[in-house]
Amino acid sequence: MKNFFKKINVSNQCRKSGLSIWQCPQFLFLVMGVVIIATVCISYLIGTRYISDPPIVALLDIVLAAILFTISFIITNSFEGLAEASRMKSEFINIVSHNLRSPITNIKWVAEFLTSDNMEISSEKKEEYFNHLKENISRMVELVDELLIVARIEEGSLPIRKKEFSLEDLVKDLTDGSKTYAEASNVELKFNLEKNIPTAYFDPVLVKLAVENLLDNAIRYTKKGGAVEISIKKKDNYLRFEIKDQGVGIPDKDQQFIFQKFFRSENALRRQTQGSGLGLYISKMIIDKSGGKIWFESKENKGTTFYFIIPIK
Repeated sequence: MKNFFKKINVSNQCRKSGLSIWQCPQFLFLVMGVVIIATVCISYLIGTRYISDPPIVALLDIVLAAILFTISFIITNSFEGLAEASRMKSEFINIVSHNLRSPITNIKWVAEFLTSDNMEISSEKKEEYFNHLKENISRMVELVDELLIVARIEEGSLPIRKKEFSLEDLVKDLTDGSKTYAEASNVELKFNLEKNIPTAYFDPVLVKLAVENLLDNAIRYTKKGGAVEISIKKKDNYLRFEIKDQGVGIPDKDQQFIFQKFFRSENALRRQTQGSGLGLYISKMIIDKSGGKIWFESKENKGTTFYFIIPIK
């Protein structure tokens, strides 16, 4: 019920779109609704004055109301699409500029330092700085790759190449590769597996990307000393993947937006962790296109559990 009132709260929706009240599609829809009601009432009064048959007047009034409502809905829906596109464009510019500014600044600083004639740098320090350069370049490449994947998903040009593959092996490889990252973050990785997990038909490259995003988020947002638990189970004709963290959780008011493109919850922003807001959006699109489903359960300051299922055949 609380979420319902949030959705119909016009001022909140307008703020979310970054528009003034008079430019907001939701507010315009309400205004047009009032205009339609007033028009119908006036037309009824005029109709009863010139037409003696009340049922005909009522029928004409209903037809007029339906036509006006349809027109207002189409117009408002178009404005809403434009407002959403404008909001997404602003978010895209803000997020991309934020995520690129930091590595570009770091690269510029290191490059100037390494090429300075006034500084004597030991070979050990040079290696450290070159590693720093590689890390920042990798961050930029990762963001560009994510943007390209999103573009291909939305164009419908992302190919899905399903084949029989072991989800267990895929997840084990990813967890083994993430152990160093987890240890550096002081986070324990736990992998629970049922016996005799069957293979499934999916695109291993894309599903690996989805799992990688979920695993990266779980480690990133888990508090130091916490744990990330991963499990795979067979459920009817599906395999169910589950990843549970002991992190900051997702506030109730943010949960409805969590799979939206470029969205990052307030507590994630407060922690100033890196992220483009694209990982969960990409993961959802991949799982959906694989014939599965993804969802989550979360409690703020307690942690989050993400689940997805993919068909065995």
